[in-house]
Amino acid sequence: MDQTPSQSGHELLTTNRKALVINLDETRYGTFAEIGAGQEVARHFFQAGGAAGTVAKTMSAYDMAFSDAIYGKSQRYVSRHRLETMLRHEYELLPERLSGSRGDTTRFFVFANTIAAKSYRGNNECHGWLGVRFQTEPHRPPCDIIAHVRLWDRDNITQQQAVGVFGVNLIYGAFYLAHDPAALVRSLIDNLSTSRIEVDLIEFAGPDFAAADNRLLTLQLVEEGLTNAVFFGPGGSPQIPAEAFYKKAVLVQRGSFHPITHVHLDMMRCAADRFAQEPAVADKPVVQLLEMSMSKLRAAGGRIDHRDFLERVDTLSAVGMNVLVSNDLPYFRLTSYFRRYTPEMVGFTMGARALGHLFDESAYAELDGGILEAFGRLFKSNVRLYVYPRLKNPQDPAGPLVDASNIPLPEKLRDLHAHVLHNGLVQTLTGFDRALLPVFARDVFDAICRGDPGWELLVPAAAATVIKERRLFI
Repeated sequence: MDQTPSQSGHELLTTNRKALVINLDETRYGTFAEIGAGQEVARHFFQAGGAAGTVAKTMSAYDMAFSDAIYGKSQRYVSRHRLETMLRHEYELLPERLSGSRGDTTRFFVFANTIAAKSYRGNNECHGWLGVRFQTEPHRPPCDIIAHVRLWDRDNITQQQAVGVFGVNLIYGAFYLAHDPAALVRSLIDNLSTSRIEVDLIEFAGPDFAAADNRLLTLQLVEEGLTNAVFFGPGGSPQIPAEAFYKKAVLVQRGSFHPITHVHLDMMRCAADRFAQEPAVADKPVVQLLEMSMSKLRAAGGRIDHRDFLERVDTLSAVGMNVLVSNDLPYFRLTSYFRRYTPEMVGFTMGARALGHLFDESAYAELDGGILEAFGRLFKSNVRLYVYPRLKNPQDPAGPLVDASNIPLPEKLRDLHAHVLHNGLVQTLTGFDRALLPVFARDVFDAICRGDPGWELLVPAAAATVIKERRLFI
């Protein structure tokens, strides 16, 4: 594959320079198809000079009737389905019309996007899908890179400009960084900032990406700060959060899940039963998910242990759970994150020890209002906490419990504690399996490492099978 000096990380090319480098590459030739937010990506190539050597066609079918006549009807015009239809249709035309004249020397490509930038009324979701289908060698089957972005600029013009820069970065990365997908991901916001554009999904496909793991590349979006969280469906495949959470009630359990145990599932079961009884949740679709913070994935030295991450995703996928990986968001910020996508109720289930940590004032030193501000922001928009009890003495399974009502707190916080209890914002779960209370994930992990067979009884059967077959966590 092609390599350029900028790959070394010592040279950051301007957007104009990236477009010019591509224009001067006589082997690259293709189509730009852009719906919404103008033809901002193609514009960069025309302004850079030499575009006649790169651009076979540009088009933008704004009218729905014209768009449908070209690409077929679509229920949603800003969608992955529409983007993939555009890529497929436009790419098929290139070899059909040009293979005879230049197929032996040309690496064809199509860049497409479908974008909803800020409307005239300014009340719409600003996001879009962008993708590039490209050959790495003449006559070679093409590869795809697809991304979903959210636009944070406050006006239409600057959003269009951000799309233009991002699109050039994506095309340049596809042509010159495809051999190093991680470097390609890092380059996506060259000459931009995460305050302007957020990337919450990236996917690579094709013969040149056989070794690429889209789960790790999606995780990298959080590592690099391109987004605050990424979502994996029950099969472990990356999905965009907007589609997962749209107008659904959300029930979340935070943890390390290293590994998942029967306790985690019992906690979610009890919380789901209680959540369903909330009047605001009645007859509403609910998405249940397990959330891991990046700090839970960091090994010695602060680095992310990618193998460990994949092992956790594999076991959670085995039991059919949705997974969210977030950038160490405190509870009140995680609530705000969900509010981007849904106005419905949000519930958190947690152990009694975690509830105690929630009352730790030092965690809110950055807020002017301290713990009061944090709790106000957490509970202001239909949020509940469901607390799973713990044994007061882990060595006494029949002994007293610590729950939401009696967690040990400093005297100055007891009125705040009484307030959230009295108003039902924090509730103790019932119906739990007391026999599971002595089980801790860290002890199960240690047992797996030692090869003690008893651990298999402490994790869901599907997860135990995966752990044994793939020799995980050892």
